[in-house]
Amino acid sequence: MEGQPLVVLLVEDNPDHAEMVNRSLREYRVANMIKHVEDGEEALDYLFERGAYAPPAKRPDPDIVLLDLRLPKVSGQEVLAEIRATERYKNLPVVILTTSDSDSDILAAYENQVNSYLVKPVDFEKFTNLMKDLGFYWLGWNKYPKKTHNEETCNS
Repeated sequence: MEGQPLVVLLVEDNPDHAEMVNRSLREYRVANMIKHVEDGEEALDYLFERGAYAPPAKRPDPDIVLLDLRLPKVSGQEVLAEIRATERYKNLPVVILTTSDSDSDILAAYENQVNSYLVKPVDFEKFTNLMKDLGFYWLGWNKYPKKTHNEETCNS
């Protein structure tokens, strides 16, 4: 991905959590573009170019999805299942970022081939440190295959 901007699709309904993720990733300069959507339905619309994201709308494919589980309209587990059921996104890294540490949620996520499952700390400093580590690992150090679809990028 060297030379190309990394695109993060942040699927988060809590505005405070979304702001903390945005701030943390920008502070550590590990994300070039963060596209925030507020519910599972909008995430699927974004990924599958429907509704407001239908052509001719320009939107880049994400390099990684940060996905909350507890979302309005369509749950994070359902979004993950849709991603994994689609050839286009079967290798797209998806990181669950949620408040749930339920064994059943964790198991369901891994059964749907999530790449990582992270529980949001309640403490602000711990949350910030988690985002720093997540950013460096997934957006700095991790290697991605070259994009083969929708290589256009946009500013949002």
